[in-house]
Amino acid sequence: MSKVKICGLSRVEDIVAVNGVLPDYIGFVFAPSRRRVDMNTAAILKEALNPQIEAVGVFVNEDIGVVGGAYQSGIIDVVQLHGDEDDAYIRRLKDRCGCPVIKAVGVGDVMPSLPLEADYLLFDTLSAEQRGGLGRAFDWNILHNYCGLPYFLAGGLTTNNVVDSIRLLRPFCVDVSSGVETDGIKDAEKIGVFIDLLRRSRK
Repeated sequence: MSKVKICGLSRVEDIVAVNGVLPDYIGFVFAPSRRRVDMNTAAILKEALNPQIEAVGVFVNEDIGVVGGAYQSGIIDVVQLHGDEDDAYIRRLKDRCGCPVIKAVGVGDVMPSLPLEADYLLFDTLSAEQRGGLGRAFDWNILHNYCGLPYFLAGGLTTNNVVDSIRLLRPFCVDVSSGVETDGIKDAEKIGVFIDLLRRSRK
């Protein structure tokens, strides 16, 4: 039964929308992105977030002190690393604060090498343009025989294909951002439809 993460929340209106439908996770992006939020904004949004929802902080090649501080201060519940962080970085981070770690892995035409120290992986579309958030899917068949760490599936998920992705792969969690936006802004109606489709697929 796949969980769901709505990533890239940046406004109070986004929090209201997710509080109404209770996804398993939401994401705050602290890396360069049009969805980027600062720590103060994220702290305010986290305070308004239903405690049943876990907040994931998305970082790219950030200083371990900054990442660990966000976790230890309660702004985030899970760390997502979307840069060049290796197993040594992950070990140091976990030794510092004991946080759960999702490591993003870009997928192109073949399965890439995978880190060992993360708690979860996140498979997203490989791109030289930016670190995730492109809204493009990769070939899911590459993951068909994967049997490693539990993973989040990202990249181009929408209300049109999320049920197919779950039926084909049974990921631990599906991760959506642009697929529930209208004109670059989170759309409460699309979020509701996306989560409703996911929950129906569990029955």
